[in-house]
Amino acid sequence: MQEYYYEAVVRVSSQHELFSDFLADTLPVGFEENESGFIIRSEDKLDTILWGLEQFREALSKALGVGIELEYEQKKLENRDWIKAYEQSIEPVEVEPFYIYPAWCEPKDGAINIVLDPSLAFGTGHHPTTQMVLRSIAQYVKKDHKVLDIGCGSSILSIAATKLGAVVDACDTDELSIENSQKNIAINGVKLNSLWLGSCDKATDKYDVVVANIVADVLVFIANDIKKVLKDDAILIVSGILDKYEQKVLRHYGEFELVSRLSDAEWVTLALKKKRD
Repeated sequence: MQEYYYEAVVRVSSQHELFSDFLADTLPVGFEENESGFIIRSEDKLDTILWGLEQFREALSKALGVGIELEYEQKKLENRDWIKAYEQSIEPVEVEPFYIYPAWCEPKDGAINIVLDPSLAFGTGHHPTTQMVLRSIAQYVKKDHKVLDIGCGSSILSIAATKLGAVVDACDTDELSIENSQKNIAINGVKLNSLWLGSCDKATDKYDVVVANIVADVLVFIANDIKKVLKDDAILIVSGILDKYEQKVLRHYGEFELVSRLSDAEWVTLALKKKRD
């Protein structure tokens, strides 16, 4: 281990999710997310990635026609086991009936316990979108339901649905997400019906509940593929949507009625169902 490492604290004024996706696709190491932005750590200087973030901010501002502020500060710090320090900073979170906790904490009596490996690059249940989808899963997923989790990430949502007695398929276009999912599935002692690298266009079944906690633009882009895997009376739970893009998403799901809407800060989660003729 080197004597020093570099830490960059990055703050963004908006489009947090898109910057997160950019970092996930670009960085060879994990990163930490917080309410205002990100913390990136590496034993190498971070000048190149910070330059890339600035270029991404400029391109994104032009594409969306909005101003986006980006601030960052890079420091050279004395090395320590900062990955371990990050992991140990993760505390349990409760979204009834689920209790999500890292391996060094104890499960909670009377709750549906989900233990997660707190990877630097994947969700631990603390983000508002994840919590809202967990609440929706608790409401709509029933025993023996067939469920598809699109963009499963850490598979926290898949594991939650499985522990409710559902038969769950999950997919993600990121290979690291699939690896992280496999670890979390194993440590929870559950089994998914199927887990694959790719999107819902590879699904061969139709589902009672489909969950997609991904960004608004992707929900729009894969709308037709999602519709093909829904049973006639299925519930579609979509999240990862900034409130200003809510109507954009709903326009691409015009044949659906809104069953429920959850909101937290600038994020919304929608439960949709096909309209009756």
